[in-house]
Amino acid sequence: MMLIIGAIIVLGVIWLLLKRYESRMVLIAAGILMCIIAGKPMASLDAFAKSMTNAGLITSVCSCMGFALCMKYTGCDKHLVVMIGKVLKKMGFLLIPGATLATFIINIAIPSAAGCSAAVGVIFIPIMMAAGIHPAMAAAAVKSGTYGSMLNPGLVHNGVIAKLAGVQITEVIAHHMLATVVGVIVAAATLTVIAVLLKENKGYVPEGGIVDEEDFKINLLYALMPLLPVIILLLGSTGMVAVLKMGVPQAMVIGAIVALAVTRKNPVKLTKSFFDGMGDAYANIIGIIISVGVFVAGLNSLGLIKALINWMLNSTGIVKIAATFGPFLLALISGSGDAATVAFNEAVTPHAVDFGLNTMSMGSMAALGGTLGRTISPIAGATIICAGIAGVDPMEVCKRNALGIVLALLAGMMLLLF
Repeated sequence: MMLIIGAIIVLGVIWLLLKRYESRMVLIAAGILMCIIAGKPMASLDAFAKSMTNAGLITSVCSCMGFALCMKYTGCDKHLVVMIGKVLKKMGFLLIPGATLATFIINIAIPSAAGCSAAVGVIFIPIMMAAGIHPAMAAAAVKSGTYGSMLNPGLVHNGVIAKLAGVQITEVIAHHMLATVVGVIVAAATLTVIAVLLKENKGYVPEGGIVDEEDFKINLLYALMPLLPVIILLLGSTGMVAVLKMGVPQAMVIGAIVALAVTRKNPVKLTKSFFDGMGDAYANIIGIIISVGVFVAGLNSLGLIKALINWMLNSTGIVKIAATFGPFLLALISGSGDAATVAFNEAVTPHAVDFGLNTMSMGSMAALGGTLGRTISPIAGATIICAGIAGVDPMEVCKRNALGIVLALLAGMMLLLF
């Protein structure tokens, strides 16, 4: 009975979100309602409190949005947009897949989907919008590339699979690399076609118009400022410059300080801009993520997530489908693919040989499925961040990415399990 009630509430939440009701209100109300029905009313409030202090996510998102507002105050973002705009006019429809592939590559070095979306989104999304691409399509282009972390040696799932298969982590990555890369190419190509069909690849005029390239004098040093934190993070995380190995907040603060030195703007106003951006990020982005935490607590209270995991573990007759779509659907509903993927890989993947499958193949497919499911989840942190930067509803981003991500999932399934 609890599962039926939970399913009805989830369907109601989806309907309300599609109708564009205030997402924070809907998610918090649904989460509290489910916890009350389950007899655990405090679970929702505990989740609320826990989500408020999600240190890693808060520091990355707030610092990135603070830096973005600094770039707006200094005008450095305009210099970058105008400079790259000259190149974008010649790229045409290649801009959308280019943004997806670029995000994918950066996500390898910055494995946090939310952190990568915040760091890269503040650069690529405004550039695409300035080039005439619809805001939701621009956000979708960045979001569809946020599973490059599959190729990062530090990703927890690669370590779990390596331990189960008795191999090195690098072997696991090499094993699923083709499926992962083919997946992002399929997703990028599909999104490009959708953009052309919807006529969202050109014609959009940002609020306030596009800066006139003829009258605007580009300062190359100013134009490089928005890129500085990403460059620092890439050089540091890849080990190319060991001294630059640092977290996202540190890189953003350094970027803001260097921008202040370069532009010689008012330090008081720049500092105020940074903290205003952080405040806006907490209210509009972290606020939704807090709401999501309450919603997921409700799902757990009613046993809905546990039931879905058990269904996957008991579906031995259709294990290939379970390994692919089980983590995918759970991640789509919860906004995170980690729980489903780890549960599947620890319980089912050790028996891969009994099903006639390779351990690395099954484990990699579960990890890829969970990651792709999170990529098109409207309540995933990275989705909310991209949508927030573009100023659109998260559902609009997911609708544009859905077909490409599903095709990427099927391509991965064919390459890894068949």
